Amino acid sequence: MGYPGKNHKSYQTPKRPFEKTRIEEETRLVIEYGLRNKREVWKAQSHLRKYRKAARELLALMSSATNQTVFEAKKSELISHMQRAGLLGPDADIDNVLALKVPAQLERRLQTLVYRKGLARSPKQARQLVTHGHIAIGGRRVTVPGYLVTRGEETTISYAGKSPFVDASHAERTRITRPTGAGVN
Repeated sequence: MGYPGKNHKSYQTPKRPFEKTRIEEETRLVIEYGLRNKREVWKAQSHLRKYRKAARELLALMSSATNQTVFEAKKSELISHMQRAGLLGPDADIDNVLALKVPAQLERRLQTLVYRKGLARSPKQARQLVTHGHIAIGGRRVTVPGYLVTRGEETTISYAGKSPFVDASHAERTRITRPTGAGVN
C-alpha cells in the first residue's frame, strides 16, 4: 500500500506525448490561465476525470434499477458537492457532470479568480500575489494558487490584512485595472 505520508502523483500524463492538437490546446490553457506548467492542466483533467467516473457509475446504478433511493441519494450528493465547488449551476444534472471541460475547473482556481475580480493585472501577477501571501479568503491568507475556491468563499477573496496592497494608494494597486470582459461578481 505504501507509506501514507508520502505524496503520490495527483495527475496522469498523456498517453500520446507528441500529439500536436493536444499540445497546442494545453499551451493555450497554460498561457490563458497563467499556469506554471502543463502539469497543472493535467491535474485539472484528473480532477474532472474522477467526477466523470462517479457520474458514469451513477448512470450504471440507475440502469440496473436495483435501488432507486440509493441512486437518488448518491446523485444528489454528487451534484450538491459540485455545486458547492462552483463547477455546476443550480439546475444541473448528471449529463452536466459528464459535459464538464478543463476550463471550468481552471476557472475555480484562486489564481484565476483573483485576476477575474480585478485584484491583479494579469494571471501571472495573480499567481505571484497569491504565492507571496497578499491574498486572503475570509481573512485567512492562502498561498496556494491552485486552491479551488468554493462558491461561498468566492465573495470573500480580498487582499490580506498585513499586505501593502490593502492601502488603496499603493503604487502597484493604482496600476491594476479591471480586465476587459471579466464577469466580476
